[in-house]
Amino acid sequence: MLQNSYKSMYRPNFYESTCLRCNDTVYQVDRVGPLKDFTFFHSGCFKCATCGTKLTLKTYYNNQHRQEDKEVYCSSHVPKIGPGHLDGSSVGIRSALNVPKSSNFVNEQIRGPGRGSFDVEAFNIKSQLNGNSNLQASPPGDRNTSSHYSPNSYPQNNHSDSPGYQYGRFDASALHIAHALRQTEIQKAYRTHREKPIDCYLDRDEQRRLEMKHRKEEDDLYRKFARQREEEERRIREEIRDEWEKELERLTNRFEREMQIKRKRDEQNILTLRHQQEREDLEKNMTLRRDKKKESLTRKMLEHERAATAALVEKQSHEMLELINEKRSEYMMAESLYVDGNDETGYVDELPPYPSHAPVPAPPALSKFQIYNDPIEFATVDQIAISVAQEDQKSFTDLVRQLVGRCGSDIEKARTIFRWITVKNLNTMSFDENLRGDTPMGLLRGIKNGTESYHVLFKRLCSYAGLHCVVIKGYSKSAGYQPGVRFEDNRFRNSWNAVYVAGAWRFVQCNWGARHLVNAKEAPKAGNKTKSDSLRYEYDDHYFLTDPKEFIYEFFPLQTDWQLLKQPITLQEFEELPFVRSLFFRYGLYFSDPNTKAVMYTDSTGAATVRIAMPAHMQGSLIFHYNLKFYDSDGDSFESVSLKRFVMQSVVSNMVAFRVHAPCSGAFLLDIFANAVTPKEYLTGEPMKFKSVCKFKICCEDLQTVMVPLPDCASGEWGPTKATRLFGLVPITHQDALVFAGRELEIQFRMSRLLTDFMATLHKNGVEEKRLSKFVSHNVVDDVVTFNISFPEEGQYGLDIYTREMGAVHDTGEKHLLTHCCKYLINSSKRN
Repeated sequence: MLQNSYKSMYRPNFYESTCLRCNDTVYQVDRVGPLKDFTFFHSGCFKCATCGTKLTLKTYYNNQHRQEDKEVYCSSHVPKIGPGHLDGSSVGIRSALNVPKSSNFVNEQIRGPGRGSFDVEAFNIKSQLNGNSNLQASPPGDRNTSSHYSPNSYPQNNHSDSPGYQYGRFDASALHIAHALRQTEIQKAYRTHREKPIDCYLDRDEQRRLEMKHRKEEDDLYRKFARQREEEERRIREEIRDEWEKELERLTNRFEREMQIKRKRDEQNILTLRHQQEREDLEKNMTLRRDKKKESLTRKMLEHERAATAALVEKQSHEMLELINEKRSEYMMAESLYVDGNDETGYVDELPPYPSHAPVPAPPALSKFQIYNDPIEFATVDQIAISVAQEDQKSFTDLVRQLVGRCGSDIEKARTIFRWITVKNLNTMSFDENLRGDTPMGLLRGIKNGTESYHVLFKRLCSYAGLHCVVIKGYSKSAGYQPGVRFEDNRFRNSWNAVYVAGAWRFVQCNWGARHLVNAKEAPKAGNKTKSDSLRYEYDDHYFLTDPKEFIYEFFPLQTDWQLLKQPITLQEFEELPFVRSLFFRYGLYFSDPNTKAVMYTDSTGAATVRIAMPAHMQGSLIFHYNLKFYDSDGDSFESVSLKRFVMQSVVSNMVAFRVHAPCSGAFLLDIFANAVTPKEYLTGEPMKFKSVCKFKICCEDLQTVMVPLPDCASGEWGPTKATRLFGLVPITHQDALVFAGRELEIQFRMSRLLTDFMATLHKNGVEEKRLSKFVSHNVVDDVVTFNISFPEEGQYGLDIYTREMGAVHDTGEKHLLTHCCKYLINSSKRN
C-alpha cells in the first residue's frame, strides 16, 4: 500500500501515461493529448468512439454535456443537445449569470438578446482564464514593478480603451469553464471561415501576364546594372591608366636627369637597376590601388543594386496585391467569398475581409498558442508544400497556385509558402546556370550563392498569394554572437519578414526556420559569404508566426514600431536580454527572475547563479547539461582542472539552477544545453544529443575567496531529483543535493518500479577512485535500497549512483549498460 502511494506521489514522467481507449502505456512519440481531464490516446487509438473514423486535433470533438464522458467523437456522432437550448449544468455558467456586477460596465454580449448559441469569446474572458491557468508556471514578482523586459512580464492583452475595464470582472472559478476551454482546444480564439481559392476570382493568365510584365522590368533593371558596372569599371581603368602614365613619366624624367649626372658605368648600372625596381614597385602599387577601388566600387554598386531591387520588389508586390484585391472585391460584390458556414447554426459570421491596404504595425491581440499550439494542426497543408517542392516551377504564378489552391485561410497560405521555402535543402540541390534570376528556382540559386535572400523570396510569394508582407531590417543575435557583445557595426545586421495573418502582423524568419550554422565560433565579417558546407538544413517551427515577446530576444528592428510590443525596448536593453535560442521557448522554459541579464557578475566569493524554470508538463522529461570556458578563448580548464567542476547544477521542483564558482578573476562563458527524453530512452545508456538553449557571460572582477573544484563525478545535475524523475527512485533519507555527515552515512531510496544491479562510487579531490571503492556498499530489501558510506577522512566527497531497469533484461534478452542515476555532494566532518 505504501509503495503504491509513493508511485502516485512521484510519477516519474508526465509523458508516460495511459491510453484512455486501450489502457496501455502511451509515450511522447505516439501521444495525442492531453485532452479532456488530461486524458491521452495512442495516435492509432485516436478514433471516433461511435464509428471508428480516424481523428486529428482539428476534427475531434468531446461530449460537452456529460462531464464523465471523456471519449472523442467525429462531428457526425458527437452527442448534441436540442437547437436553441443551453445546458447550464454542463457549461457551468448559471453561477456567472447570477454574479453581482462589480463595476459600471455591463457585458452586453451575455445579457443582450443573442442567438441560442454561446461562444467562449462571447464572454470576453479568455484572457482572464489564460492568466489564471498559467499561474503555476509564472515566476514570482509583479510585472509592473520593473521596467526590465522579460517574457514573463509581457503585459496581458487589453481589448478596451477604458482604464479599469475588466469585462464585468468575471472570475474563472465562478464561471466554471476553464475545463471546457481545455477540452475544446480546437475552438481557437482566432476563428475564420474558409475562403474560396484564388482561381475563383482571378484568372491565372491575367496574373501570369502581370508576372511577365514584372519580369521585363527586372530584365531592364539588371541590364541597367550591367551598364553601370561596365561604365564604372571603364572609369576606374582610365583613372588608373592616367595615374600610371603620370607616375611613370615622373620616374623616367628623374632617371634621365640622374643618368646625365652619373658618368661612370657602374653608377649608371646601379641607377638602371634602381629604376627598374621602382617601376616594378609602382606597377604593384597601382595594381593594389586598382583592386581596392574595384572592391570598393563593387560594394557600393551591390548596395545600390540591392536597394533598387528591393524598391522594385516592393512596387511589384504592391501591384500584384492591388490586382488580387480588385478581383476579390469584384467577386465579393456578386457572391460570398466563403465556402463554409457555421456547422451548428447554419449561418456565416460576418467576418472583416482581408485588408486591401497594409495595416500599420501594432502588437497582435492573440498569441501564437491561441492560433495553433501544435504543428500537427498544419499536417495537411504542410504535405501540400512538401509535395509541391518535389517539382520545379518556372513561374511564381504556377508555384503559388499549386501551394495555396487548397488553402482556405490566410494562415494556411502563409504556412504553405513558409514550408515550401524551409523544406528546400540547398546543400543537396543543383541548379541550371542558365536559369533566369526572377523565377522561383533562380531565386533559390541566388540564395545558395549568397546573392539573394529568403526574406525577398517570402515577400514575393506572399504578394502572389494576396498576403501583405514586409521586410524588416535590424540586428540579430546570429552566428558568432556571444552575450555581452555590443551592436556597434554591421556584423550582426539581418533582415526578416512580418506577414499580416489572423488579423495582425506576425513575424516569420524563413532563413532561421530552414537552416542554421554548425559550429559557428567566429562572428561573420563584412563581405564574407558563408560556406554552404557549414549550413545544416533543419526545420524549426519556432520561426513561423513567432510571438513578439519571444522574437525580441533574438531580433531588434531598426524601426521601433516593428518590435510589435506594447512596451518597446531600447538597443541597450536588447543587448542585456539573456542570449536564448528557439529551443528555450519550444520547451516552455523561462527565467524565474525577470531581471536576469546576459552578463552576470559574481559576488565576493566568485559565485553567480543562473535559474531556469520549467513548465509542469516538461519536468519529467527535460535533461540539462552545461559547459564552462573562458570567454575570450576556447580554454576550458584551470590549472589542469576542467572548468565544469566549478559549476554545481541542481534541480528542485520546477527549477534548475547553475551555480558558478569562478576559480579566478576574469570572464567566463556558460553555455546551457537541454534535451527532452523519456525514461525508456534514458535507461538505454545511449549517448544523447544536447542543444544549446541559452548562454551567459559570467564576470568575476574581484575574487576574495579561493575556490576548490567539485569532486570529479559524472556530469549533470546534483541531487536525487533525476533519480525520481527518470528511475522512479524516491529518496527516503536525503532529498537535497548537499549532505552534511559525520564519518558514516546511510542514504535510502524506495523503488517505485523494479531496478537492478546498483553501483555507487565515491570521489574526493586528490584521492584515486579505486582507493575509495571499499568505503561504499549497498543492499536491497524489498523495495528499499540502502547505500552505506564510511569516510576514511574528513573533507568533501562526491557520490555517484548507477543502476538499470530490470524490465530491460526481460524485454530484450540483453542487459543495458548501467546508467547514471544521481549524485550527492557530501561534507564529512566530526562536527556534523
